[in-house]
Amino acid sequence: MRKRGLEKFNNLVDALSELPTVGKKSAIRYAYHMVLGNSYSALKLSHAIEDAVANIKKCTICNGLSEDELCDICTDEARDESKLCVVESAKDIFVIEENVSFVGRYYVLENLDAQNIEKLERVIQDGIEEVIFAFSPSLASDGVILFIEEKLKNYTLSFTKIAQGVPTGVSLENVDMLSLSKALTDRVRI
Repeated sequence: MRKRGLEKFNNLVDALSELPTVGKKSAIRYAYHMVLGNSYSALKLSHAIEDAVANIKKCTICNGLSEDELCDICTDEARDESKLCVVESAKDIFVIEENVSFVGRYYVLENLDAQNIEKLERVIQDGIEEVIFAFSPSLASDGVILFIEEKLKNYTLSFTKIAQGVPTGVSLENVDMLSLSKALTDRVRI
């Protein structure tokens, strides 16, 4: 039930509730902290959001996030120009860059429309030898991979995808069936 006279507070709670993984209770807690707990940090956050929304756009080559026409990865001459990691979302680039020592280039495959595939083909023509698919494991992802392989069959490329399987430290009873099946199928000789 909404309290009368607190429309601005309720509007803030509603706006915060629209963020991924933020429920009503968390939104109320955040709003309370911003309004009464630390208004300076709230204003700093507000400015950072406004600045990011106004200045961040897609890289014209890879569809990653950038403040310029080209992102830092696409302009980095030290990167391996022969490897292209295809990801589902621009945020996947952050995860890989933070946790893995991949030094190739990226392409964010947002959808499978003709324009996006043509753009991918232009990137491929710049000396790419290996296309690495870094998608979340699913039958739909496997279908997308097959579709792209078919579209790029006229190029001399090797296609790979990231390995899947049982995560370290997780008991088999807590592993989903697809991961366990892939782990058994893609087992390696020791």
